[in-house]
Amino acid sequence: MSEGWRQVPIGGGGYVTGIYAHPQVADLVYMQTDNGGAYRWNPQQQKWHNMLDDFPRLPWNYYGVEALALDPQNPDLVYLALGKYTASGNGRLWKSSDRGQTWIESDLQVPMGGDEDKRWAGNRLAVNPNDSNILVFGSRLNGLWRSTDAGLHWLPVESFGVSPHPHLGLMAIAFDPEAANRVYLSAYGDGIYQSNDAGITWSKMPGSPVHGMRMVVSSDRSVYVTSDTSPGVSKYLHGIWQEITPSGYQGQVFNALSVHPDYPEQVIVALGETSNGEIFYSADGGKTWQKKSARSQPNAAISWWSDYFFNDHTSAVIFDPHHPQRVWLSDWFGVWRTDNFHSDRVSWTSYPQGQEQLVTFSLISPPEGTILLSGVADVEGFYHSSLDTYPQDRLGYEIFQTLRQPWDGYWQDTYGMAYCAGKPLNLVRVGGKRDDSANMVAASADGGLTWHKLANFPDDKIPLRVAISAANPRQFVVIRSEAQALQTSDRGKSWQQVSGLPDGVVGPWNWAQSLAADGVNGNKFYYYAGGTLYRSDDGGVTFVGVNNSLPSVEDHVVRTVPGREDEVWLSLDRDGIYVSQDGGVNFTAIPQVEQSRLFAFGKPTTANDFPFLYLYGKVADQGEGLFTSRDRGKSWRKLNDISLFNSDSAKTILVLEASQQESNLVFVGTDGRGIYYQMGKID
Repeated sequence: MSEGWRQVPIGGGGYVTGIYAHPQVADLVYMQTDNGGAYRWNPQQQKWHNMLDDFPRLPWNYYGVEALALDPQNPDLVYLALGKYTASGNGRLWKSSDRGQTWIESDLQVPMGGDEDKRWAGNRLAVNPNDSNILVFGSRLNGLWRSTDAGLHWLPVESFGVSPHPHLGLMAIAFDPEAANRVYLSAYGDGIYQSNDAGITWSKMPGSPVHGMRMVVSSDRSVYVTSDTSPGVSKYLHGIWQEITPSGYQGQVFNALSVHPDYPEQVIVALGETSNGEIFYSADGGKTWQKKSARSQPNAAISWWSDYFFNDHTSAVIFDPHHPQRVWLSDWFGVWRTDNFHSDRVSWTSYPQGQEQLVTFSLISPPEGTILLSGVADVEGFYHSSLDTYPQDRLGYEIFQTLRQPWDGYWQDTYGMAYCAGKPLNLVRVGGKRDDSANMVAASADGGLTWHKLANFPDDKIPLRVAISAANPRQFVVIRSEAQALQTSDRGKSWQQVSGLPDGVVGPWNWAQSLAADGVNGNKFYYYAGGTLYRSDDGGVTFVGVNNSLPSVEDHVVRTVPGREDEVWLSLDRDGIYVSQDGGVNFTAIPQVEQSRLFAFGKPTTANDFPFLYLYGKVADQGEGLFTSRDRGKSWRKLNDISLFNSDSAKTILVLEASQQESNLVFVGTDGRGIYYQMGKID
């Protein structure tokens, strides 16, 4: 395989918070996500293209999309408001004049929250359909903004005095397509406001819904609003607000909303903020509603998708203006589409190809078995039998269902995985539902094809990391969030509390790798916390601090060298890398490493050589990026770059792993962009 970075194909599994179809051009469809950027649909390939790949390098905070807007009069124009968390600095608005191939930045910089509460509602950004120069943006924290030069320069609307929710702000904006300068805005917690001068001055609409989520103005000038409190669905026409919530669903949360651009009496709404969504259709402007019976089916090319993914926390639904029965829907796991919406039972198909936006918690590449196993957020993780094809199953979940083996409990996340160095087909993984309602440990004896849940594991705390004895696959240690570690010597039939260690770090959103088993000695385990390296010599039952003179660093990685007893390497972020060859008693720093965010050992080209060393960090005179060393860190070579390897994007790269089967094969797991790998000859 030629040298270069590629994505490990997975397909979907992350939250799509909005979807948009251009009214002038068939199949020109876009979607936005909460942590993986924005995508454009490629109808020829039937897959999504991530437009952030075409950006200049971006700060990690820009991978959350606060808003996306199209110019109804110009299909080449698309706008993105990028910012993941309001507490992480300002987001920014960008403009493309070629459908997302190239981008220029505007001067609008305010905190944005594309991965925060109510990210499934909106839209906060709108282009005037009668004047492409005028755009309006409603922020969470910094009020209303307006552009009069097609989105390049912005000024705050100083006269706009409202009292919205302090953390949610201005939720939705919609222009009237038939009135040149009329625009509506939902100030969440305050009500709906109207402007008749394209957003300069505003007046509150009496009787309007207070908690408007999404809003659409139809071609007959009706204003439709969904809400998360009563009234669930509202309509404004001829100066009157009226509730039009489907009968029997009053008081429930409604979010997704669409009005057909050519047939204004046709309306779709959907329940929101629930895993049991319902879709309703009206052919008479909301006077009567039909609950649409749905049959979902995963895309045939990606078999790991489950039927229950469909309509989970539905974010958006839209009529396709160019295909009479086509409707698009976005939800917690991806995008769905139907081409028979007006049938008695609607058939929905998933379209996740190209939507690589999963958050990675753990990667392992054992010396035997499959080339890669991944632990991810929301959809458990995967057994990757190939790096060029979509995985068949989610870490054995579907196989358990097929074989009717006991498998009580759904794994939302897999936080950590490990294999036995001496018997590498024996694996353990830890994970659960993130909220302490179902924390689990499972073991595999066939390299991850099938798994057995260890029923006696106490599930009161989140299990974050696991390490297996190098010689005894029945013996392993589990680190738990804000609790004492646990040890088992009988593959989980019984557990005992480890002595000598501090409580584990706070989880689950923590990527410190504190625990490792010795590369040879089955009785030795190592643990780092607060500047101290702890060691166990009795199979993980007791730990003793053997070195307390190390720098205290939150972001750290402990690894041992395959096939070498007592050799421990420790990554300490801006303090670099330290290595010990006497079981952690003494450490020395690798001189050229100025920063080590992550590192991993890979298979050398010759069996007796020291493993290849990979580093994500900073090397003297070479800057920041991903490096490899073939001589134990004496010299380094920078690998060819991808946009994610960037000082501003440090938090985007979360996990680094290298293959024990193939030389020169290295993997990176990201925060919302899936998994990348590189394999090629690097001398």
